[in-house]
Amino acid sequence: MATDLINSLAGLGLKTTATETAKPNQNDMGQADFLKLMTTQLTHQNPMKPMENGEFLSQMAQFGTVSGIQDLQGSFKDFASSISSDQALQAASLVGRKVSAMTGEGLLAAGGEIKGAFELPESSPSVSIKILDTYTGEVVRNMDVGGHAKGRIPFTWDGLTEAGELANPGVYKIQVEAQVGGNNTVLPTEINSLVESVSMGNGKQGLQINLSGGGKVKFNDIKQIS
Repeated sequence: MATDLINSLAGLGLKTTATETAKPNQNDMGQADFLKLMTTQLTHQNPMKPMENGEFLSQMAQFGTVSGIQDLQGSFKDFASSISSDQALQAASLVGRKVSAMTGEGLLAAGGEIKGAFELPESSPSVSIKILDTYTGEVVRNMDVGGHAKGRIPFTWDGLTEAGELANPGVYKIQVEAQVGGNNTVLPTEINSLVESVSMGNGKQGLQINLSGGGKVKFNDIKQIS
């Protein structure tokens, strides 16, 4: 009876001990253990109240569902690892190139400039770009760029102060303000920065792109590559 039962279940796709190739974890219940348990249950059942076919099939279905979920979790884990490896290769290729990301800060090299962009959610009659000292908050330069229509607006700071002198090399904060819906609004600002290195990270941190000037952004937060 037990042999016929095992053969019947094998036809449904459940493997017996003879067909298992991987050694199961001692703390896990494998398909062979399940079959043994079911066989024992059948041989010790009450003759007056035998197990109904529906109940038997229900238990098989529940076990099959759990096994399927475990296989699916393993597949997703392998898929996630593959994506992470692919992203790492892509991120490594960015080293030495410039990227645009929502950092709000940029590194001014000696005699250099800082480029960036911002997104206007609607047309604005007045837009200004303030260059601030990162440590003191002092306004180094205030550029009034006038009105602009809705959309992405690029800009460039030539590195000059309000007095027309070259600003000291270093990291500066870029703050874009615009009249939006009648209110003075500070807009998120993309800054073009040089990629110095890539960090793999761990857990939920993920891949990080290390920018010149000490800034860090997530790989998925990069807007443009130049």
